[in-house]
Amino acid sequence: MFNDFKQQPLKITTLLIILTILLTMKTYLAYFTDFSLGVKGFYQYLILFFNPIAMIILSLSLTMFFKGKKSFFIMFLVYIGLTTILYANVVFFRFFSDFITFSTLSQSSNLNSMGTNIQASVRPYDLLYLFDIPLIFMTLIMKFKVLQYPQHELFRKRFVPLSIIVALSLFVVNLAMAETDRPQLLTRTFDHKYLVKYLGPYSFTIYDGVKSLQNSSQKALANEDDLSEIVNYTKRKNAEPNPETFGIAKDKNIIKIHLESLQSWMIGYEHNGEEVTPFLNELAKGNGDFKYYPNFYHQTGQGKTADAELILDNSIYGLAEGSAFSLKGDNHYQALPSILNQQRNYTSAVFHGDYKTFWNRDQVYKRFGVDRFYDAEFYDMTGDNIENLGLLDKPFFEESMSYLKDLKEPYYAHFLTLTHHYPFTLSEEEATIDRGDTGNNTVDGYIQTARYMDEAVKDFVTDLKEEGMYEDSVIVMYSDHYGISENHNRAMEEIQGREITPEVNQDNQRVPFYIKVPGMDGEVVDDVAGQVDVMPTLMHLQGINTKEYIMFGTDLFSDQHKEMVIMRNGEVITDQYQIIGNEVFDRETNEKIEETEKTKAIKKQAEIELELSDKLIYGDLFRFYDQNGFEKVDTSQYMYSPNEY
Repeated sequence: MFNDFKQQPLKITTLLIILTILLTMKTYLAYFTDFSLGVKGFYQYLILFFNPIAMIILSLSLTMFFKGKKSFFIMFLVYIGLTTILYANVVFFRFFSDFITFSTLSQSSNLNSMGTNIQASVRPYDLLYLFDIPLIFMTLIMKFKVLQYPQHELFRKRFVPLSIIVALSLFVVNLAMAETDRPQLLTRTFDHKYLVKYLGPYSFTIYDGVKSLQNSSQKALANEDDLSEIVNYTKRKNAEPNPETFGIAKDKNIIKIHLESLQSWMIGYEHNGEEVTPFLNELAKGNGDFKYYPNFYHQTGQGKTADAELILDNSIYGLAEGSAFSLKGDNHYQALPSILNQQRNYTSAVFHGDYKTFWNRDQVYKRFGVDRFYDAEFYDMTGDNIENLGLLDKPFFEESMSYLKDLKEPYYAHFLTLTHHYPFTLSEEEATIDRGDTGNNTVDGYIQTARYMDEAVKDFVTDLKEEGMYEDSVIVMYSDHYGISENHNRAMEEIQGREITPEVNQDNQRVPFYIKVPGMDGEVVDDVAGQVDVMPTLMHLQGINTKEYIMFGTDLFSDQHKEMVIMRNGEVITDQYQIIGNEVFDRETNEKIEETEKTKAIKKQAEIELELSDKLIYGDLFRFYDQNGFEKVDTSQYMYSPNEY
C-alpha cells in the first residue's frame, strides 16, 4: 500500500488545492481562537469567510510560472512563508493585541530582549498551525519521481492566468464588500484589526508594506510648508492657562513615576477581601495631596511604553505602525526635558532598571534633551534583584535614591518601573498577596505584581518624605498602557463581573493618573483626559505658555481643557460619547446610540489629528519649527557616558 501511494502521481493543481484548503483552515483557526476582531453580523462573517482565500490562491498560483518539479517546491516554500506570517501574527497578537508590521520587524532587537514574554504567548495547540509542513515536505520527497507538471504551454497560457484572474476577482469582491461595510477602509483606518478583519492577514501584510514605503519617503520630500497646517491646527486647539495655576510650580522639582501596565479597574479592586493596591487606593480618594483622574486614558499604539514616553514628553501621538523611538530615533523633537532646560535651567534624568538600548532610548533621550540616563549599568542586576524584564521595583527605587539626591536642582526626574509587566511573574518570596484564581496565568499573576509595585511606590514616596524631597516637589504618577489584552476576556469577565463588550474594553483602557502640586489640594477630578494632556499641564504649572509650541493636548487645569481622548486606533472618548468604529455609545450608560452630525464631526477631528501627528513625525517636521524663542536641540551637549557622572 505504501508503494502504491508513492507511485500515484501528484499534480501541481492538486497541490495548489490542498495547500489553499489547509492554509484557509489555519487562517480560520486564528480568526476564531486567537484574533479578537470584533466581528458582528452575518455580513462581516461572510467577509471573514472570503478574505484570506484570494491572496492565498494568488500567491500560490504565481509559483506555477516555474516549470517542472521546481514549481512544486517553490509553491511549498511560499506556503511556508504564508504560514509563518500567520503564526507570527498569532503569537504577536497574544502579547500586543495587534498585528506585525514592517515597522515592527525593524524593532526585532526589542523582541529578542522580550524572549520570556514571547514564550509565554505560545500555546500547546499551536502545533495545529505547523504540523502539516513536515508532512507535506515528506510527501513531496516520496513522490518526487511522479510529480506531474503539464508540459504543454496551454497550461501556462490558460490555467495559470485563469487562476490568477479568479484570485484577483475574489479580492476585488472582498474589497468592495469591505468598503460597503467600512467606507474609506484603506485611507481612514488607524486600527489594524479592521484591516485584518476585512482584508485578511496576507493582504494586510502587502498593504502595510506599501504604507511603509510611502512613510519612508515622507522625510526626504518634506519641507517647511508641510508644517503650516499642523501649526495652525494646534494653535486653534491650544487652551489658555488658568491664572490661578499658571506658574504656581515654577522652579519646583518634578518627579514622574511610571506605573507599568496598571489599569484603572485595579484601583479599589479587592482579591479575597483584600485590597490589591492599598497605597494607590488611598491616594485615589483625593483626601491628601494628590489629584486623581479616574477617567484618564492611555493613547499608545504598538510602541506601548515607548509610545507613552513619547506622548507624555511631547504631547504628540505614537505611530500607527511600530514605535517612533525605534523608527524615528534620529528625528528632532520638541520635548519637555529640553524645554525645561532652556526656559527654566532644569536638569533632567531618567531612571530605568533595563539596558539603555531597549526601545532605542540611548539615542532618543538625546533628542529629547535628557541630561542623564541611569540605566541597568548603574544598578545591581544580579541574583534575586532580577525578575522578568529587569530590575525589581523595590531595589530599583532604593538604589535610585542616591542618584536622585545628587541631581542639580531644579530637576525633572522620570522613574520607569518594570516588575508589573507581562507575563506578570513574581517569586513566592516577593509576593505578599495570593495569585488570582481565574485559572488564567496572566490575569492571576497581574494581581501579585500590582501589589508589589504598589508597595514599591509607597516605599519610594516614604523615602522622599524622609529625605525632605516630597513636600515642595511636583509628583506625577501615571500608567503607560493596558496590562491585560482582549485575549484574556474570559478571565477578565470573571474578575470584573461583566461582559467584555467593545465599549467595556474601551473603558478598560483607563489608566491611573495622579498629580501632586505644592499649594494645591488633592481631589478626585472626573474630567476625561489622556496622556497628550500631561505636557501642557506641566508647562503651564511652570509658567511656560504653550501657545507657541506644537502639541495636541490641553492643560488639565485650564477652563478650556478639551474633554476628548483620541486613541491611536481612531477610537474616541468624550465626556458624553464613546466612539468605536462606526458605532457610538452613551458614555454614562454604555448603551448604543445613533450617529449624529456632532459625533461624525468628532470622529473626523480625531482622524485629522492622528494624520497631522503622523505627518509631523514621518516628515521630521520639528526640524523646521524655530519660532518665538524655541531653540532646536543641540544633542551634543546631552547624555554623558556612565563613567562621566
